Amino acid sequence: MKELFLELGIDLSNDQLEKFNKYFDFLVEWNEKINLTSIVEEKEVHIKHFFDSLSVVKVYDFKDQSICDIGSGAGFPGIPLKIIFPELKLTIIDSLKKRIDFLELLAKELNLEMTCVHARAEEYIKYKREKFDVVFARAVAKLNILSELCIPYVKVGGFFISFKGGDVVNEVKQSMQAFEKLGASLDNVVTYQLPDKMGERSLVKVIKIKASNQTYPRIFGKIKKLPL
Repeated sequence: MKELFLELGIDLSNDQLEKFNKYFDFLVEWNEKINLTSIVEEKEVHIKHFFDSLSVVKVYDFKDQSICDIGSGAGFPGIPLKIIFPELKLTIIDSLKKRIDFLELLAKELNLEMTCVHARAEEYIKYKREKFDVVFARAVAKLNILSELCIPYVKVGGFFISFKGGDVVNEVKQSMQAFEKLGASLDNVVTYQLPDKMGERSLVKVIKIKASNQTYPRIFGKIKKLPL
């Protein structure tokens, strides 16, 4: 794993390496209790989850910012980032209580200080509208749907970064109107190959240029039925 992360310019300390090993063990153990991921083979977890989560360093320079991981699932990309950049102020939002329970226990196991919130993104926005420097989504939903859920959380001048696979070019084209309506603009798209031919991924980086209209995000049923 140490050699793997060097490809991203990240030199793991022994403590960080130990945390990732504990993370893997904890993930596999809990995956037998609740469905967290279909990827449980060690090398695949290292590459498709840990390495992929940290690939965001290709498009953003992390320091001591406030970051939010929406729909985090098993903690990706938020927790790998917190392990590497412990000064980050991390908030994770997920709608499934069992996943939040897992993440809170994982945070204790890894001795990470972070905030885990059991809520739907479109409901929790009233507490954290435009409060984060960077918001992430690594979910499988379409980009225009994720944008409405995530961009209202981003400070003006901050970024929404979406992890995507598949036909990212068309997704971005279909989302340009959503970016504009939400007060944002496309900043960059970086496509890269995972090691060991484990697939192609893209990072879509969107910059917040003005405050989002207070009507967004709408309730999820409307977002899904009539995407921006």
